[in-house]
Amino acid sequence: MALSTEQERAFDEKLQLVKNASHTLTTAHSAIKDAALETIAQGLLSRVDDIIAANALDLLRGQEQQISTGLLDRLTLTRERIEALAAAVRHIVGLEDPVGSIVRGRTLPNGIRLVQSRVPFGVIGAIYEARPNVTVDIAALAIKSGNCVILRGGTAAENSNVVLVDIIQQALRAAGLPRDAVHTIDEFGRSGAARLMKSRGLVDVLIPRGSAQLIRTVVDESRVPVLETGAGVVHLYIDASARTDMSVAIAMNAKVQRPSVCNAVETILVHEGAAERVLPPMIAALQAEGVEVRGCAQTAALVPGVVPADEEDWATEYIDLIVSIRVVDSMTRALTHIEKYSTHHTEAIITEDIHRADRFLTEVDSAVVMVNASTRFTDGGEFGFGAEVGISTQKLHARGPMGLPELTTTKWIVRGNGQIRV
Repeated sequence: MALSTEQERAFDEKLQLVKNASHTLTTAHSAIKDAALETIAQGLLSRVDDIIAANALDLLRGQEQQISTGLLDRLTLTRERIEALAAAVRHIVGLEDPVGSIVRGRTLPNGIRLVQSRVPFGVIGAIYEARPNVTVDIAALAIKSGNCVILRGGTAAENSNVVLVDIIQQALRAAGLPRDAVHTIDEFGRSGAARLMKSRGLVDVLIPRGSAQLIRTVVDESRVPVLETGAGVVHLYIDASARTDMSVAIAMNAKVQRPSVCNAVETILVHEGAAERVLPPMIAALQAEGVEVRGCAQTAALVPGVVPADEEDWATEYIDLIVSIRVVDSMTRALTHIEKYSTHHTEAIITEDIHRADRFLTEVDSAVVMVNASTRFTDGGEFGFGAEVGISTQKLHARGPMGLPELTTTKWIVRGNGQIRV
């Protein structure tokens, strides 16, 4: 349903408030921005009960609407998760402010001095779903990098986001920054998200996070430049030389530790030279944790209880306790499979062969490529960014986990002394 004329006016007025606030935030001193972030962290900890109570309403509605287990996990805010959010905000305080940092510079033969310096985008729009933690992550990174942000967090997390945005706005005001630097447009529903995508001039860049369908909709329909994040059809390739204990441990962590996130493994490829040795203990361990294993004919022949996989399985991001397994006869076949089905998010190889490791790192075209490590490490927090605004699977501007520098652009500063061009 389209917004009414009155709603359109209210929507545009809110966006203009954010745009106006950006003139202050883009020039704010690092100490003031850090003070706001510290107050956000304190607010999260002091209002844990309020956040959990609001989140409980969202979870109840989600259960009534029978949303998936994976989405319910993403939606859930526990005391531990809120404490982790506060710790992430404080970590961001300790990071270097990218604004004003010099990318490169030189003095021309005529004496003109050139400097390329990092500057904020200005106003960032974020569209995401069922992830209240993203509200805090994106707002904190935006504030530190001098950006204002407009949040569309979706109906599923609406009650949680109301409390979180209130905490953030109060912290901004306490630090002497405009509270309008962070706003939510959840009250305008999907129609508000559609209008946000058309708000070129008021919004400088748009970042979608969520399902492949949501991301594709934003990319296809937005008139605002988009920093595209991607769905995670993530692969783990177990080479013939792979150690069994390492293979089982990494596969378990990559699938089970938190299956609802985009860096969880969805497809495991196993070289036939390792299949008989690795697959029985691996699948037994996965099944013991409640994972449904869908496999090719060779996998099913080796281990009982495997559900036959079909073509759709290889292209599916389950975000649940489900994994697909395929036995391949060569590394080349594994690379071909990854190229066909990958979303170019994260891929990992387990191997004791340095030459195969190097080949994998060179030939796999994904944002993050790993050797002998769990795919769960593809994360802004794990990379030392404090948090992330998303994991970019595109190739322009940013790729992989996006932190503070990725929320800036650059401008050239030219200093002369009367030079003219001849």
